[in-house]
Amino acid sequence: MIHLSEQLSARPAPLWELVKQCGVSNTVSLMQGAEQEQRMFASVGDGKLTAGFSNGIIPWSLEGITRDKAIFAAHGIEMIGIEDTAPMDLIRLGLPGRDEQIAHVIAQIRAMGALGITTLCYNWMAVSSWARTRTDIVSRGGALVTGFKLSDTAEMSRIAEPGEYSQEQLWDALKYFLDAVIPEAEAANVRLGMHPDDPPLQEMRGMPRIMNSIDNYRRLLEIYPSRSNGITLCQGNFALMTDDLPSVIREFGARDAIAFVHFRDIVGDASDFEEAFHDAGQNDLPACIAAYKEVGFDGPMRPDHVPTMHGETNERPAYETLGRLFALGYIRGLIHAIYGKPKLR
Repeated sequence: MIHLSEQLSARPAPLWELVKQCGVSNTVSLMQGAEQEQRMFASVGDGKLTAGFSNGIIPWSLEGITRDKAIFAAHGIEMIGIEDTAPMDLIRLGLPGRDEQIAHVIAQIRAMGALGITTLCYNWMAVSSWARTRTDIVSRGGALVTGFKLSDTAEMSRIAEPGEYSQEQLWDALKYFLDAVIPEAEAANVRLGMHPDDPPLQEMRGMPRIMNSIDNYRRLLEIYPSRSNGITLCQGNFALMTDDLPSVIREFGARDAIAFVHFRDIVGDASDFEEAFHDAGQNDLPACIAAYKEVGFDGPMRPDHVPTMHGETNERPAYETLGRLFALGYIRGLIHAIYGKPKLR
């Protein structure tokens, strides 16, 4: 069953009421002051991040997650997953101090299990997040979308020097991490979903990347076979790895490996692409929904990387409001067309 959701941080905003009016009452949330809430917009120039922990509460602790879950519940929203973690760069790079960071992730997983929050999205993009070289590309009707062109990255600052880190170092660190956390996730009934590198290239600003191909996702699943070791199938990134996205959904869905879906589309290839309205990308999104139904996907799905529409500031490129509402309506329409319209309660 698809659980249509939105990404929200536990900081109440007008978007919450609009999302509910679109029929969505689930969130796979960020955590106040945690890694991704602080990092995910830094790569596209957002200078309004809130540093530090709210009221001194550790975001990934049982206290912090309980607080966030209660904030959402008070507004009629259920927190069914988290796409954020404690800081993980020492873990990703296999550096001293990683065991302490792993202990924080385990504490988060245990807290999620205790609270019935069953999906955790994480990534292996060390010292970085999703990368774009443009955030103001004019799209349909004057809407603004983000895009990436590899040829425009030459002047970007490096985050690692040549040879400082290797892909195998990242693989070794990933195995060490999975060996430590997957047994905890199994005990807590929490599914981890690895998000792809965005964009899925061999390296970014000097830092190697490994979650950038279908074969590497197969390797991920083989490192520690478990339902708790799963995939965040971010369609825009997987579409840059394959020209047959529904077949990838069927392959990983048949293995019950898809924990979470970012439903989005793009135009282009990994070295030169633009985000697209959900009805205007290069992939067959109705066929994707049909594939999710075919494999019996049961988990959260949310729209991602939407256009900035008329009247919006574009202060948070790809995450303004009107594009999200358009996307939610489009996805709900596809779900009803493929699965059938639910009966009125």
